[in-house]
Amino acid sequence: MQQGSLVFVGLNYPPEPTGIAPYTGGLAARVAGEGIDASVVTAFPHYPAWTFGPKTPPRTSTEVLNGVRVTRLRHVLPKKPVGLLRLLSELSFGVRAVLAPWRGPDVVVLVSPALFSSAVAMLRVRLARRRVSSVTWVQDLYSLGLEETGRGGGLASKVVRRVEKWLLRRSDAVVVIHDRFKQHVVRELGVPEDRVAVIRNWSHVSAPDRIDRRAVRDGLGWKHDEVVVLHAGNMGVKQGLENVVRAAQLADEQGAPIRFVLLGGGNQQDRLQSIGAGVDRLDFLDSLPDEEFNAAMNSADVLLVNEAPGISGMAVPSKLTSYFSTGLPVLASTEPGSVTEFEVLSAGAGASVRAGDPQALLEAALDMGADRTAAEEFGRSAREFLREHLTADAAFHKFSDLLQSLRPGRFETLSSAAHHQTRID
Repeated sequence: MQQGSLVFVGLNYPPEPTGIAPYTGGLAARVAGEGIDASVVTAFPHYPAWTFGPKTPPRTSTEVLNGVRVTRLRHVLPKKPVGLLRLLSELSFGVRAVLAPWRGPDVVVLVSPALFSSAVAMLRVRLARRRVSSVTWVQDLYSLGLEETGRGGGLASKVVRRVEKWLLRRSDAVVVIHDRFKQHVVRELGVPEDRVAVIRNWSHVSAPDRIDRRAVRDGLGWKHDEVVVLHAGNMGVKQGLENVVRAAQLADEQGAPIRFVLLGGGNQQDRLQSIGAGVDRLDFLDSLPDEEFNAAMNSADVLLVNEAPGISGMAVPSKLTSYFSTGLPVLASTEPGSVTEFEVLSAGAGASVRAGDPQALLEAALDMGADRTAAEEFGRSAREFLREHLTADAAFHKFSDLLQSLRPGRFETLSSAAHHQTRID
């Protein structure tokens, strides 16, 4: 029997090193490796810096990466993707994605974010002459995000909620990355429970075989007698990283032996660098290639996930899967009862302090950095949690079952391969 065809449509794809890209890229490469005709319609790399780089990319390009046919489309890319500018950016990609060749897929996987481009792409799925099944893979919930950040007015929130509800209720299957997401999608957005699957993101970063921590720290200007607290990933509104800048300012005032490092990029980076100018115990690092990123992350003492006050259920920070692989303790500055706090404490990976309390953040980081016995125990527990709950094989197995249920007989090689232990990288 002829094997099925699968198309992923989403804004982010490797070589983007963080966020959603590694998961879409990993799954696409895996299904292609199992004999499925897998292709991707995506944008040119731009995240988390929100720039194409020094050279404007062509309007369209096509290449084959890890057996996957990748079509890249240049879309409108504002420097600060907020409000109407973000909407325009997503819609520009969505329109171009609808007009791009999809090569007759059996299943289309729409990756959200981006919500509005996914909704535009869903129109093409619904109007297709031949049968095409749809899966919407939800990494963030837009309606919940607007509610928690308070950035959307009444009309904006209503529009986003209606678009999100329309998209998810018209999907043949909805994949969410946490049980809390499933509860919201079913109870608040009205998606039938039997159409919602929970498939956790996996750890796509592994610790280097050998790392000379002293050399790496010397190269980065980190002292060996200070606690290095590293926050990796996007510097956006929901991260609320002003809290970290303030904690570093307090550390300066108190002469604390600590250094806070913000690694990555995002639409708040310039602002954070401006308010953090002159703070001795605060470093900014631009996004790094994979090997250098791993080396920097594994050379810290404490790994930080920081969220703005009010953020509790809109997203599961993708950085946690990477953090848990390092064997280092994790500190969460987040709302009590949030998804992030639940993840860190359930994994036994570290501790949590209230969001927006820089003094509490500073004290907890110093305590965690000073207690090496506790830090090692946190690291062991995090790695064990990762092995039990966040493996690539578990995710692939569930995706395989889902695709087979949607199009029986079209994805048989996936169902067979899912029982073999092979990583999605």
